[in-house]
Amino acid sequence: MGEKKGKSPGRGSGAGAKDADQPVGRRVLLIGGAVAAVSAAGIAREKLSHLWWRLPGVEKSRVAGAVDFRGAQWVAASAANWRRADRPDDYSIDRVVIHVTQGSFASAVKVFQDPGHGAAAHYIVRKDGHVTQMIRELDVAFHAGNREYNERSVGIEHEGFVDRASSFTDAMYAASARLTAGICGRYDIPVDRDHIIGHVEVPGTDHTDPGRLWDWDRYLRLVRRARTASA
Repeated sequence: MGEKKGKSPGRGSGAGAKDADQPVGRRVLLIGGAVAAVSAAGIAREKLSHLWWRLPGVEKSRVAGAVDFRGAQWVAASAANWRRADRPDDYSIDRVVIHVTQGSFASAVKVFQDPGHGAAAHYIVRKDGHVTQMIRELDVAFHAGNREYNERSVGIEHEGFVDRASSFTDAMYAASARLTAGICGRYDIPVDRDHIIGHVEVPGTDHTDPGRLWDWDRYLRLVRRARTASA
C-alpha cells in the first residue's frame, strides 16, 4: 500500500502489482521471425523451470490455516491477489519489503480479501503488535508492483499513515522486527538496508511508503537483536 507519488493515498499493497505479475501474453508469439521464435522458446524454458514442483509428490505439503510466523493469525487473502509457488525452491527469497497501509488494519484485511483489488502482502502488522498472515511465504504475493521483486520478496504491511509518526508504535516496531528477523533467518537474508527495503525502493514503483517517519536505524537494530536472540 502506501501513498503514491504525486497522487492521493492508494488503497492496497502495490497497486498495479497484479498487472506486473501477469504471464507473457500472446503477442510474444506473434512477433514473427527467427529471433522472435528463439526469444519465445527462451521464455517458455524459463517458465517451465519454475513449474517442476507441480509434478506429483514434489510440491511441499500444505496445511490449511498454517502460518510461517509463530503467533500470527491466519486470514486468507483472495486467491486472485497472489500466485501459487514453492519458494525458495523455485524462486529464491532475498528481500523483505516494508509497506504502510495508508488506512486501518481492518481496511487492509478487507481489500486483500477482495478479488478485484489485485494486490496483497504476506503479512499485516497492527499498531498493537498483532500480526496477521494472509499469504504463505512459499507463494508469490502481488505486493511490490514489480514481478521480479514479488517473486523474490516477502511483503509486510504496517497499519497507519506515512505522514503520522504516531502510526509507528513501539509494539509495532517490536513485532515487525521479530517477524522480519524470522524471515531473514529462514532464508539466510542479511539484515541490512540492501535486503530489507521500503516499497518506495522497488524499481518502477509509484509509492512512497514507509516514508520519512519510519525509523530505519531503530528498526534494523531491533531486527538484529531479535535475530541474535533466536539464533
